[in-house]
This record gives sequence, structure tokens and C-alpha cells, in this order.
Amino acid sequence: MRKKLLLGNWKMNKTPSEAKAFALAANEMVDYAVAHDIEVGVAPTFVCLATVKENINPKCIVSAQNVNEHASGAYTGEISIGMLKEVGIDWVILGHSERREYNGETSEACNLKIKALLAANMTPVYCCGESLETFEKGETKAWVAEQIKAGLAGLSTEEARKVVIAYEPIWAIGTGKSATKEIAEDTIGYIRGVLRELFAEAAEDMRILYGGSVKPANVTEYMSQPDIDGALVGGASLEPDSFKALIEGMIK
Repeated sequence: MRKKLLLGNWKMNKTPSEAKAFALAANEMVDYAVAHDIEVGVAPTFVCLATVKENINPKCIVSAQNVNEHASGAYTGEISIGMLKEVGIDWVILGHSERREYNGETSEACNLKIKALLAANMTPVYCCGESLETFEKGETKAWVAEQIKAGLAGLSTEEARKVVIAYEPIWAIGTGKSATKEIAEDTIGYIRGVLRELFAEAAEDMRILYGGSVKPANVTEYMSQPDIDGALVGGASLEPDSFKALIEGMIK
């Protein structure tokens, strides 16, 4: 049985003091989630990682939103795996559609980062998803299959087991327009089929999250689907009350 996971992507929100206030407010709800066999985590900005890690319940995952695959060097503005590990971070989100659109991140670039993270015993959360144009053309499955194959190229079966996949249709991120549970389940079920082709039985152990305008009002619907193992949530993860409501929705 794959354990459900709720991961809040804070994007470029919260100062360190605001992040600390959230962390302190979240401690009891993390215990509540864990007691119901749900993993929870948050992904703050780089400047907030240490603050959140120091103040939040130790049972809560604290993830970075990106990393550089190089150990060090002349990469202005970048953050290395070693820097993250020193402040206690061992999860990283990669390939989010905003990184792909605004920063030119490719699936091939993500592949290098995934391999570096796995070599450092860290957990990559690899995002895939299609634009509205691709969705309306009926090309979603071909699009995400290519992202999965390129992003996970060269991984062994055992390495693949350690990767979390997040399917986020770009047309549903921050738009208030979410994919129906049927659309989400159909695409995520297809992704699991691609993973079976690549990694055989390991695909059954890999968690696949849904993201895209997930909120307390609809999270229960998504969690009722057999192939959806959790949610990668943006705006609805920013306030303690909403985050708690998401946890409660996942438990129903």
C-alpha cells in the first residue's frame, strides 16, 4: 500500500518570519496527519528552509523547490545538494511547469538533477504536465510520457522506487480550473503504465501525486481515486487553516 502524501509548494511566498509562524502553527496538524498514515510536507523558498526545518514538527517533510546538479562552482544564483543537506533538507521538487516556462528547465536537465539527488540519498519530486493547447489536442498522454521517459532515463529499478512523480496539468495550476477526478485518474493511471514499461513492478511502489488548483473542497475527490497517491498543492497550502483542512480532506 502506497502511503498518501500531501506536499505544499509555497513557490515565491513567505518571508522567514512568516514561514516560522506557519511552522509553529503546523506542529499539531502534522501529528494528526501522521496518526492517520498520511505524510505531509512543505516546500519553502531557499531563504526559509533552515527556519522551517528548525521550527516545524520533525515528522514533517521540508523540501526545496529546486537544486543544481553540480557540487560547487561558478553557477551564480544556484544552490547545491551539499548546501541543502547541511540544513537538513533531503527532498527537492524538480521540473515544475513554472521552472520549465520561466527558467527554461528541460526534462533532460531534470534527469541530471534526479541522478545527483539519488546519489546523495535524497528524494526527487519530479513534475510533469501539459499545456491547455496540448490537452485540447488530445495529446496529453504522449506529452507526459515523453517527460517521464526523458526525466527518468538511465535510472535503475531501485532508483526509480525512490522518485515521487507529480502530475500537474499546466492549465489547472493557479487558474481555479482543476481537472476532474476522472481526468486526473486517467492520466495518472496512464503514467503508472509508462512507469511499468520502464521499471516493471517498481511502478506499483512509486507515488504519483496530482497538482493543479487542489483545495480543501476537492481534495477528497482526488484521494478517492486508486492511482492518485496524494497532492502537490500551491496556494491552498500557504495558510495553516487551509493546510489543516487539506489534511482533513485526505483522511475522509
